[in-house]
Amino acid sequence: MRTLAPLCLALLPAFIHAAAPAAPNIVFILVDDQGYYDLGCTGATEVKTPRIDALAAGGVRFTDYYAAAPICSPSRAAILTGRYPRRFGFETWVQRADSKRGLPATETTLAQFLRTQGYATAAVGKWHLGFTPGFLPQDKGFDHYFGLLHNLDPVETVYFDATGGVPLVRGNEVVQRPADPATLTRHYTDEAIAWIERQRTKPFFLYLAHTMLHEPLGVSAEFKGRSGWGLYGDATMELDHHVGRLVDALERLGLHERTLIVYASDNGRQGGRTPAQPLRGNKLTTYEAGIRVPAIAWGPGVGVRRGHVSSALVHAMDWWPTLATFAGADVPAGRVLDGRDLAPLLTGRTDTVPAPGAGLSRNAAVPLRRPWSPPGEWSSLIARTDYLDAFFYHGAEGQLAAVRSGKWKLVLSPALQLFDLEADPGEQRPVRDPATLRRLRGLAVLFQEEMSAHLQK
Repeated sequence: MRTLAPLCLALLPAFIHAAAPAAPNIVFILVDDQGYYDLGCTGATEVKTPRIDALAAGGVRFTDYYAAAPICSPSRAAILTGRYPRRFGFETWVQRADSKRGLPATETTLAQFLRTQGYATAAVGKWHLGFTPGFLPQDKGFDHYFGLLHNLDPVETVYFDATGGVPLVRGNEVVQRPADPATLTRHYTDEAIAWIERQRTKPFFLYLAHTMLHEPLGVSAEFKGRSGWGLYGDATMELDHHVGRLVDALERLGLHERTLIVYASDNGRQGGRTPAQPLRGNKLTTYEAGIRVPAIAWGPGVGVRRGHVSSALVHAMDWWPTLATFAGADVPAGRVLDGRDLAPLLTGRTDTVPAPGAGLSRNAAVPLRRPWSPPGEWSSLIARTDYLDAFFYHGAEGQLAAVRSGKWKLVLSPALQLFDLEADPGEQRPVRDPATLRRLRGLAVLFQEEMSAHLQK
């Protein structure tokens, strides 16, 4: 048996590839400004969210999932590129209506990649990643676009006062001006369902990025006053209803067994409201509640396990290589990603994110493309797997603010503070542990050096 073991291990990746099902449809639902505790399945008592809770109950819900930033533009950029926005100079603040910047041509979005694999692609909803030719959704791999390129808060709407308000667009055509916040969740869902109904001949990737629950909150008459938690609660319940409509449409069309759904928020909103909800912070901060957010993966028909709650440390960049694996495709050679392939965790082969060298999934080794040559001070202290599995928090202004490794979080500014998030998720009691502090500080130093070297290329 010992002589056969190496051969079996060598054949394992090929077996995984051969056994993979046909490329599934992928629906990525991104909610704006939804807090960690603001779904029924994550502890909310002020609202009912039965349809989203059903996705969690029938799939994998993450308790320790991080957006890439506590603000929307860099957060969205990380999902679509699989990379920390620091790698391409996109980490600072948001793209306002007068911005001349956007996702650079050096970046390959998930939509661009999936289109090369035969996928139809659509973006529906909020974009906020560039507003001039070259930076629009159709320039970044999406065959179809419907939604708002901008936010609806006053610092952006002022740019449209002279032209009738922020437009709701389909492709290059203005559908409505000004856009009405109270109708957006329904309009987006209607458009998403109509587009899915037209997809019959090949798999599809739908990026459904809701404008809600960003201010100004919009709620239809049907849901106003239903929650007892103000407009935010009403808008949350309306969002849940329309998530259910989308899931029902997939079932009606016979597509639900061939579809993987990801549900996540782009950044945090608020901390806990009861003693049982210890996370503190809010949007724009790198306290846990500002950047740790709800995340769910559902797809029992494509192998996602049912009813699993995962405490693995995962983040927004992980979706790119993971979804590539579910699509049966290899991340292009030479492309450096900061995400890891979560497919073994989602399908139940492991309960953790496996080491890249284990070869347990198609794109497992992609993180090994990141350079690794720590100087002597850190080489004996920091393992490569620890570095690849760490999460690096960036503030709204793009600064490196903290690093997490396992249960430990080291806050870097204004002073070094170490927290044990298992014992103290509310970040109230700094821990004195010089060896752990030094190791996490080393992780931060190595990350800064990697990002600087990348930008200098």
